[in-house]
Amino acid sequence: MARQNFGGFGGGANMQQLMRQAQKMQQQMTEAQEKLDAAEYEASAGGGVVTVKVSGKREILSLTIDPQVVDPEDVEMLQDLVMAAVNEALRKGEETRETTMSRMAPGMGGLGGLF
Repeated sequence: MARQNFGGFGGGANMQQLMRQAQKMQQQMTEAQEKLDAAEYEASAGGGVVTVKVSGKREILSLTIDPQVVDPEDVEMLQDLVMAAVNEALRKGEETRETTMSRMAPGMGGLGGLF
């Protein structure tokens, strides 16, 4: 009786190789995720009067406001500056995350959409 070739996987050795490749890619993705989570991103607004640092986990680590920008008559401006700095720092982190993960994606095509 002839041996069937299921989906291009001719034998057990090929399947084992595919599984090793998948495990290696999973490990690389886990390591990349850990590095991204540990990274820090900084952004400022208003020419540097408001500076924010966020983690790769999207948590604010620090917020610095120049006392000269604190005007009780214009709280809205300060709020806008804080939001702009926070959003920019988060955007930088997300952009780095997307770039890093998309670099890993081309190698995943060889696994037939396994991931």
